[in-house]
Amino acid sequence: MHGAGGAGPMRLVLRVLGERLAVCRLPAGSPMPDWARSGVLTAVTRTADETSVVCAASVVPEGTTAETGWRALQVAGPLDFGLTGVLAALATPLAEAGVSIFAISTYDTDYVLVREEALEDATGALEAVGHRIEGDRR
Repeated sequence: MHGAGGAGPMRLVLRVLGERLAVCRLPAGSPMPDWARSGVLTAVTRTADETSVVCAASVVPEGTTAETGWRALQVAGPLDFGLTGVLAALATPLAEAGVSIFAISTYDTDYVLVREEALEDATGALEAVGHRIEGDRR
């Protein structure tokens, strides 16, 4: 990887996760639902206003407020906490390509979710600036 004082632009390796995801909105203070505990990626964010859950689209119960049809690009990690510009290195070319994102960070790495119908445009835009994409794009 470069950038953040390195020689040249940041080049990242990203893996396309195969599972289709959903971003769900639950009432404020909701605990993590049992139905969201499986799959390749689950993220829960609780604020005073809401609880958001990212999980496998296939497990979301009917009637849940959810946006489905997301795919995740996982940055190969672990990433050093001192590394700067990782999300910018992804968000900028995606914004320039007109691809909307939903970003999630964990202790070890970052994930960028894109709409499934934009996956081809997203991976093309990222490869065009030097990032390497691995995984199933179907």
